[in-house]
Amino acid sequence: MRAQSGAPTQEGAAVVRSAAHLRGSPRLPGDKSISHRALLLALLAEGESAILDAGDGEDVRTTAAVVARLGAEVERIADRVGRVDYRVVSPGRERVAEPDGILDCRNSGTTLRMTAGIVASRPVFAVLDGDASLRRRPVARIARPLTEMGATIAARAMGTLPPVAVTGRAPLRPIDHPTTVPSAQVKSAIILAGLGADGTTTVRETVATRDHTERMLRARGVAVRSEAWGPDGAGAVVSVDGPAAVAPARERVPSDPSAAAFWLVAGAAHPDAELVLRAVGTNPTRRAIIDVLRRMGASIDEIPAGGDGADGGGEPVSDLVVRSSELHGIDVTPREVAAAIDEVPVLCLAAALASGTTHIDGVGELRHKESDRVAGIATGLAAMGARVAVDGDLMTIEGGRRLAGAVTESLDDHRLAMTFAIAGLIAGGETAILGAGCASISYPGFFDEIERVRA
Repeated sequence: MRAQSGAPTQEGAAVVRSAAHLRGSPRLPGDKSISHRALLLALLAEGESAILDAGDGEDVRTTAAVVARLGAEVERIADRVGRVDYRVVSPGRERVAEPDGILDCRNSGTTLRMTAGIVASRPVFAVLDGDASLRRRPVARIARPLTEMGATIAARAMGTLPPVAVTGRAPLRPIDHPTTVPSAQVKSAIILAGLGADGTTTVRETVATRDHTERMLRARGVAVRSEAWGPDGAGAVVSVDGPAAVAPARERVPSDPSAAAFWLVAGAAHPDAELVLRAVGTNPTRRAIIDVLRRMGASIDEIPAGGDGADGGGEPVSDLVVRSSELHGIDVTPREVAAAIDEVPVLCLAAALASGTTHIDGVGELRHKESDRVAGIATGLAAMGARVAVDGDLMTIEGGRRLAGAVTESLDDHRLAMTFAIAGLIAGGETAILGAGCASISYPGFFDEIERVRA
């Protein structure tokens, strides 16, 4: 079945044709990371919480369903394209309910890992499972610290892969845990478990990761401490004293910077473009993609956007204006990769469209996402004429070549699907993206926005 430009077929494929120019203000979903956390913290808070403008992708809907299975009343009170408002009424952390069946986390590693931390801190039993993609994602990094805290964790493949069975304990033992791989999900799982520990729980990161959980807990009355750590100050030490109660909150979720990244690259790399991105979260631990693209020569104006008092999480927000730019290759450090981990696929596209050579170091964690993103992006960009080499955790991309439309494979990974769609707007001819329907996992309506900005 042949698709119109940008429209996924019934089989989930899409065709994107080269655009003469790009204009307008693409509608963005609510920040996925913050939406997950707002729902989970509403479960832990006794009383009523309001979450405004949450992302409405499949992953966030999955977390909402899990929160309801664990004893909260979850109500969708308004729907818009890619956005939803929630009202959550919960009996609180002390009354998290034991589910009567398997908690289906579908494709969401955030849901599985952070929920495991919550369940571990209560005397309940739960099995967390998901789809075929989630069953390939490692869980040993949460199983080890949660076991050390006193929970009982069992998982497939000698404790390394889902499904995960968690038998919680109250109270847990506090721990001082050094993380081996930068992961905000692992850090958050341990900190959420630490809310039910008898003493101080500490996570030590050699590379600081996104700090939404810490900010949002502080906004809900929990005294989370953070400080720089390590010889160059690139790491962070995060501590929380348990047991700790979480207060309900009213929070407005900013636009997702990971979703905005696709349009930032489109606007900067296309020869005739000007795009305005509204109310984008510019948290210092999430804005790396903006700063890296600026180092490559991208013209991105940043205009602080005021809120209405319903922030609930202390998150900075800005409008971004991106225009056609002359991009050039740079060296991207492991620290920058850790800070922009979700944006690396579309950053690789920017590198392929820039002049000169770009080296992206420290990409190993990308092999353990919804797909092997290192292999997926290298294969897809090479099919379009880019020169991409992979040596261990280092990607080298030689830019300056005109990309040509080709058939690409999403590997059922939403970020690969959207990266190849943006490539299709700039490459000659037309680009087919197989499995493009998975974009709805994080960005419902993405292909509609493709058509809006080309019109």
